[in-house]
Amino acid sequence: QLQASGGGLVQAGGSLRLSCAASGRTISGYAVGWFRQSPGKGREFVAAMARTGGATYYTDSVKGRFTMSRDNAKRTVFLQMNRLEPEDTAVYYCAAGARIITSSLGAATSYDYWGQGTQVTVSS
Repeated sequence: QLQASGGGLVQAGGSLRLSCAASGRTISGYAVGWFRQSPGKGREFVAAMARTGGATYYTDSVKGRFTMSRDNAKRTVFLQMNRLEPEDTAVYYCAAGARIITSSLGAATSYDYWGQGTQVTVSS
């Protein structure tokens, strides 16, 4: 299971750090992704980390502002979000998958396990 946390209300320009903790299994053998969904929109890819090598990928709108990292010993993945904008407001979900090729990291259907989501609200 995955448990996402760290969301909240922040003013534009502020920062939040989301966490995604895995229980019952290690995350070291999984690719991990962050997605977000705002009202009336589909689930949008935000960032992902490959299963091996630690390569990270970001959607264009968050490049330079968001940083993804993982702590395998703590079975936790993080999404550091800086210079937040009102457009970043959404429910953020973490997800994990065992066999995802690089070109599929941005597709929600590639992931096997999902956390419950954490709300991020950025006020202007």
